[in-house]
Amino acid sequence: MNIKYITIEREYGSGGTEIARRLAKETGISCYGREILEQVSKENEISVDQIENYEETVSNSFLYSVFVMAKAASGDTDMLMEEGHIYVAEQAVIRRFANLGSSVFLGHCACEALKDFDGVLNVFIRCSDEKARTGRIVSYGIFPEKADTVRRRFDKKRANYYYANTLKKWDDLRNYDLVLDSGVLGIEGCVAVLKSLLNL
Repeated sequence: MNIKYITIEREYGSGGTEIARRLAKETGISCYGREILEQVSKENEISVDQIENYEETVSNSFLYSVFVMAKAASGDTDMLMEEGHIYVAEQAVIRRFANLGSSVFLGHCACEALKDFDGVLNVFIRCSDEKARTGRIVSYGIFPEKADTVRRRFDKKRANYYYANTLKKWDDLRNYDLVLDSGVLGIEGCVAVLKSLLNL
């Protein structure tokens, strides 16, 4: 398979963002995560904070999900609630970024946006080493006693958003082409694996 794009979903505290950024730096390709939100913010005159709030409060209604997925596929935003508009805008931005060349995408259901593109590898990064995961969360400025609560909140947010917009379970590893455990491989090991798979 000629891999040009890597989409990454990741557990909070797994180091997925660092892995993506390092991979992009070492290979000279683009990495898009928060940049997706910033572009949507710029084009739609809505703050990044508002977008993040929509992502956190997205509906998990089955009918809502089916409706939004149909609208996203067609690019039609009529009759969508605000979070639906945001999702459609994010998907459009991801596809535009992908058209610029090989890239790494963090979250935002990029796997869905790029499902019709050739050369896409969908990756999930987890961390089985709870001590390492907690240590990484604490390094983000979170108090140790709050680390587990924050981890569960972010993982739930990511799971809800992913399900609402794909009707798939975020942590169902069968939804991915490759699952990497940063607790076993470390950050550098994960970067090395992904680097070896890219066709540049």
